[in-house]
Amino acid sequence: MESSIVSVVEIIGIIAFAVSGAAVAIDTGLDVFGIAFIGVITALGGGVIRDIILGIFPPIMFTYKIYTVTAVIASLVVFFIAYMDKNLFYKNIDRIDAIVNVFDAVGIGLFAVTAVQRCIQHGYGDNAFLCIFMAMTTCIGGSIMRDLLCQKLPAVLRKRIYALATLAGGATYYYMFIFGMDRELSMIAGAGITISIRLLATKYKWNMPRIEK
Repeated sequence: MESSIVSVVEIIGIIAFAVSGAAVAIDTGLDVFGIAFIGVITALGGGVIRDIILGIFPPIMFTYKIYTVTAVIASLVVFFIAYMDKNLFYKNIDRIDAIVNVFDAVGIGLFAVTAVQRCIQHGYGDNAFLCIFMAMTTCIGGSIMRDLLCQKLPAVLRKRIYALATLAGGATYYYMFIFGMDRELSMIAGAGITISIRLLATKYKWNMPRIEK
């Protein structure tokens, strides 16, 4: 039962990340293969990094084919929607960016809690640092790969509260779960905190301190 709940949550997160990756790839001008590839990388790249660190071989994306298939389908749906009316797509690019941001926020919220749960499942529940760090790594790994492949400076390194949101959500889920609170409630709380911080950071333009030129 536990595994099935985690899998369902991960599927939803994969769809959200694949949609955001595909939209960025379309805006970059990639072809249909490139769009599908970027969608898969965005959705599953962070999970591959997590699995390698945890010693899960082969990584879960290669043993649960439904994950990769889901990411490809979600990416292709975005491609065909844009392909049917590309002028409408580019005329509404700002609105699309806002929608992509919502999908991205949902993706990191869901992956933040499932990453912690994967760590616990594989016997690392007593290592709070690893569990919470994996929440961040899983969430930002695919997005960093996406931006680098699309020749962009990774957004996580330059604007909005992104990585910190995943740390907050991952820590919330970890400690609620460790202290014996209901797992589903803990998941909702952890994901909700991550999503809320991410969306509020976008709305109110919260950024980490940096040195302005």
